[in-house]
Amino acid sequence: MKAFCDSLTKHVSTDTGEWTIKGFIDVFRNVYTISSDTKIISKILEIHLFPLILKFAEDQGFKVVPAEKQNWYPDLTFISKENESIKFALDIKTTYRKDGETAGFTLGSHGKYFIDRSSDKNIQFPYSEYLGHYCIGIVYTRVETEAEDSVIAVKDLDSQALKEARKKVGPRKVTQVDNLKSIVSVIKDFDFFVAEKWKIASDKRGSGNTANIGSISDLDQLKAENGPFSVLGEQMFDEYWMNYDKVSRIVNGRKQNIRDIESFLKFRKEMELLKKLKAWRERKAKKK
Repeated sequence: MKAFCDSLTKHVSTDTGEWTIKGFIDVFRNVYTISSDTKIISKILEIHLFPLILKFAEDQGFKVVPAEKQNWYPDLTFISKENESIKFALDIKTTYRKDGETAGFTLGSHGKYFIDRSSDKNIQFPYSEYLGHYCIGIVYTRVETEAEDSVIAVKDLDSQALKEARKKVGPRKVTQVDNLKSIVSVIKDFDFFVAEKWKIASDKRGSGNTANIGSISDLDQLKAENGPFSVLGEQMFDEYWMNYDKVSRIVNGRKQNIRDIESFLKFRKEMELLKKLKAWRERKAKKK
């Protein structure tokens, strides 16, 4: 999978690093440029990569089952053709560079199916049936462009009849360019990596008040699978997120729900793991 991810950049970007996807095209050969909205980019990247992932799975002796519903976990389930009890969860996660790091992304829910591992609520197969939970991470740079949400006619795709018939699309004027490469892509400079979910998880939620696990944000640490749980272990990752915001301790005479890993380890009196967490933080600080 790591070798596969290393090969993906050339499939989605030009020699100059731009995304090869320029927009949507209609029967009149109008190109509608893409918004930089992260949800739109994420879905198109997923569609763009899906044939490559299918081929990779086939080569490895797996079939791929997409999530039955849009909000179900995971995006894709890999099932061994020889032994269908062998299943792996794979999510495709995208984020953009921000302030020298990344904006981070969510790693799935810590709600019903995460706590009750026999549950089939919002998950393709019960959590306990998966032997591992992975994500393909995609990090990109946003491009500021005036062409966003515009309509473009490409001379290389055009005919004289279309040029005469088409001056506007609705209220929008059609802009003429020489070729597809003339259209500025809304994202560029891709970084791909694969990681086990628990190794890149942070101890913070990934999206406001929703029950989603957040990732760490440093790109080098993401690639190295070097989140706090990478030193604390998968069992502690499970226990912490199963109990996130559910257990409490008394701080200065007041009850306080636990929402950080250090407080959770103190609550559990895990002194050796606290030492590991401290050493991990010190190593991380030295690298900055």
